[in-house]
Amino acid sequence: MDAANGEEALAQLANDPDVVVLDIRMPGMDGNETLAEIKRQKPEIPVIMLTGHGEGEAAKRSLAQGAFDFLSKPCDIDTLALRIVDACQQPAADETEEAERRVQDVMIPVEEYTKLLESQTVAEGIKELKRTFSPQLHTSSIMETGHRSLLVFDAGGNLTGILAITDLLEAVMPSYLSAPKPSTADSLQYSPMFWTGMFVREVSQMAATPVGELMSPTPPSIDADANLMEAAYLMVTNQCRRMVVLEQGRVVGVIREQDLFFEMERVLR
Repeated sequence: MDAANGEEALAQLANDPDVVVLDIRMPGMDGNETLAEIKRQKPEIPVIMLTGHGEGEAAKRSLAQGAFDFLSKPCDIDTLALRIVDACQQPAADETEEAERRVQDVMIPVEEYTKLLESQTVAEGIKELKRTFSPQLHTSSIMETGHRSLLVFDAGGNLTGILAITDLLEAVMPSYLSAPKPSTADSLQYSPMFWTGMFVREVSQMAATPVGELMSPTPPSIDADANLMEAAYLMVTNQCRRMVVLEQGRVVGVIREQDLFFEMERVLR
C-alpha cells in the first residue's frame, strides 16, 4: 500500500498495515502531524520516519511522539528493509513496558557514587575506593560489586575526570620499567630480588600525590533516557567500562558494565 500524502496514509489505516513509513516533509499534513494521528488511532502500528537534510529536530520530535525510528534520505534500501523487519518483530507495548528499562533505571545515581576533589590525595582516594566494596543500598537493592572508580571534581563542582583502579596500577609503576631498553637488553629478565620491596615503596611514595595528577579523563557520556542497547553499543565501540549519565547537560549518575550485566540477568530471570 502507498499514499501520496498524510490524509491518504490515514485512510489506509483501515487496512491494518504492519508498518508505516512516513516522509517528514509531505504536502498538506506533514509527517509529524500524520504520525500523531496514527498514534491516536492505531498506537500499536510502528512508524518509521524518513528525514531530509536539516530536519534533525523534527526527526527527534517524531521519536518523542512514538516513532519506531527515523532514517536520513537518501536511505539505503537494505537498511530500510532491515528496520521494517525489526519494527514488525518488536514485542507489543504491554510485553516491553516492564522489561525495557532505560539508562536512568539501572545507573548508579551521582549522589550514591563515590566522589573526590582533584586536590585530594591518592591515599584519600584509595581509602574512599575501598569503602565502595562494602555492601550498600542502591535503588532498594544491594550493589553486588564496588565502583572500582571515583568521580573527580574540581573546586567549582565540575566533573574533571575519573580515578580507577587501573589508574592506580599504572601510577605505581616506576618510570624506568616502561623506558626504552638498549637493543642488547631486549631479553633482559628481572630477578626476584629486583622486585623485592618495590610495590610497598612506590605505593608509599605516591600516597601524597593529588588524584588530579593521575586520574583518567572523564568517560564518554550518555543521556539518562537512552536505551540500554545504545549504552551497550557505546561501551563496546569506545572500549570503556563505565559512562557518565547526563540529564539536560547535568551529571546525574554513572552506568557501569556490571549494571548492564545485572540487567541481562534480570531479563532472563
